[in-house]
Amino acid sequence: MNPGATSTTVFSSPDPTQVGQPVAITANVAVLAPGSGTTNGIVTFDFGDGTPPVTVPGVAGVAAVTHAYTETSGSPYTISATYGDDGDFAPSTGTDVHTVHPSSTTTTVTADPDPSVVGQETTITATVAPVPPGAGVPSGTVTFDFGDGTPAVGVPLAGGAAILPHTYASSLGSPYTITATYGGGDDFRSSADTEPQTVVQSATTTTVNPAPEPSVVGQPVTFTATVAPVAPGGGSPTGTVTFDFGDGSTPAATPVVGGLATAVHVYTTAAGSPYPVTATYGGSPDFTGSADLVTHSVGRALTTTAVVSAPDPSVAGQPVTVTATIAAVAPGAGTPTGTVTFDFGDGAAPATAPVTAGVATVAHAWADTSGSPYTITAGYGGDSDFTASTGTDTHTVAPAATHTDVTPSPDPSVTGQPVTIGATVSAVAPGAGTPTGTVTIDPGDGSPAVTAPMSAGVATVTHTYTDGAGSPYTITATYAATRTS
Repeated sequence: MNPGATSTTVFSSPDPTQVGQPVAITANVAVLAPGSGTTNGIVTFDFGDGTPPVTVPGVAGVAAVTHAYTETSGSPYTISATYGDDGDFAPSTGTDVHTVHPSSTTTTVTADPDPSVVGQETTITATVAPVPPGAGVPSGTVTFDFGDGTPAVGVPLAGGAAILPHTYASSLGSPYTITATYGGGDDFRSSADTEPQTVVQSATTTTVNPAPEPSVVGQPVTFTATVAPVAPGGGSPTGTVTFDFGDGSTPAATPVVGGLATAVHVYTTAAGSPYPVTATYGGSPDFTGSADLVTHSVGRALTTTAVVSAPDPSVAGQPVTVTATIAAVAPGAGTPTGTVTFDFGDGAAPATAPVTAGVATVAHAWADTSGSPYTITAGYGGDSDFTASTGTDTHTVAPAATHTDVTPSPDPSVTGQPVTIGATVSAVAPGAGTPTGTVTIDPGDGSPAVTAPMSAGVATVTHTYTDGAGSPYTITATYAATRTS
């Protein structure tokens, strides 16, 4: 007896399916006439997609298996079912064609953190999943548009997710719309999702530093304010910092460039030191305001005192103008006030004069030349903003020129009459004072000259002319040219 002939019929349901969707594949094995009976042998299924064949037992002529196609590249696939020889019935093979379409997908985009602050790194994640009954892990690329005008970025999927960090540099467009677009592929259809991202101002800190610290009156001081975002914020703040220098002067507003604002200020007095200096950052659309307070110490500026006298040299008794110029020593600046005390070096009482526009002036006349050249000392006493200082100068005093007048009395006289001859010696301007010493008087009649001491600038002798033959006589008075007193 020979085995009975058979026929195998294959069908799949549902058909078509999507990638990853389970497919029920059934093989019916029938006995062909004139044979009869029911087959119970095994059936081997080949799904046509390169996966290993699957063998299942037939029961009452039916064998069934479930299979999921993971791609569309071979669609439509040819399914074959081969019934094997079981001794009673001959083998047979049947085929079916099964179509597989790409699976629909959903894309879900999320951002962490949300909201974020300006300059904070935000992690944006797009998850792409097949829509049931599709299954599998999509691959391909997700394109992210951040909604802030920056270029879109494509990121490949890994395990069904695309992850990308992004930093929003401004809050002006907030909330931003993030769009994640999955481009799809042979096995999965494209999809997209949007998510609003709120970006708020970043907090800031402001730190102000003076240089130099401390300074002195009149010295330029550079104040630098550093404005920085507070983590997790980032970026470089812009806007304006207003400096209040704490001395009643007008505050200065300067722009923030590269996170820095600078202002230069000169303190004209140390009276309020240490001064409270406030730097206030006014904020911007992307950064909140902040402020800082420091104290700045201002000390008195050093000074120099320069002394000059004019005229120099002078003569005894001549009025001399002595001038002291008080100047601040760099880096200090300004105009000192106060008083200067002058010592003329001749034993005279010192003189004190006020400083006006940095200058103090006195007049002095040296009465004699005995100490010449004299050392003039000018001592500046300082004030609340400038330190004391001393200057010296040397002044030369020369003898003053003199003029001698001779006066006989009586004049005329008669022979034998006593005549009083007076010689008056006086200083010639600009000299002044009362000359001392002796005067030698020659009566002019051949008799010996007579030397007489001076008193209050006058020397006097008495002479009697014994003869009138030489009249009028020329009387000569010679001043001995000693120092003045």
